[in-house]
Amino acid sequence: MQATHINPFLQSATLVLEQMCAVSPERGELSLKIIDFKNDYVWLQIGIKGHLRGDIVFGFPEPVALRIVSGMMGGYVVSEFDEMSRSAIAELGNMISGNASTLLYNEGIQIDITPPKIINVDEQSVQPFNRKAVAIPLRLKDIGEFEIYVVTFS
Repeated sequence: MQATHINPFLQSATLVLEQMCAVSPERGELSLKIIDFKNDYVWLQIGIKGHLRGDIVFGFPEPVALRIVSGMMGGYVVSEFDEMSRSAIAELGNMISGNASTLLYNEGIQIDITPPKIINVDEQSVQPFNRKAVAIPLRLKDIGEFEIYVVTFS
């Protein structure tokens, strides 16, 4: 995985979170690891295909996801991860991935993204992710930390 493939997701996440939540994320240390699908997290998957193939997986601790959704709604307090919250988190991931695909296109790398999908960790849907991914941790002041994982397939 090259930096030219990771940087667009980082740039896009920064732009979208600044616009949607009025907070600039602070990037933590990038690492290569297998995703640990914790039950108290909200997991979102967006497939990528084209010149790159794989998935973008967002891992939000549930309280962080709720605070992000609250920020997206202008500060309205959201205390339950319901259908509206799932839709908002899915749209956030979609905006980050879509914007990143445009940045990649500008670098000559053409990809398409699939619609966002909330992953249920109790199902077998986490099996394909038993491979190393580039983890991009992002800290949002007064909101918390979450990670974006870039999983590419050969």
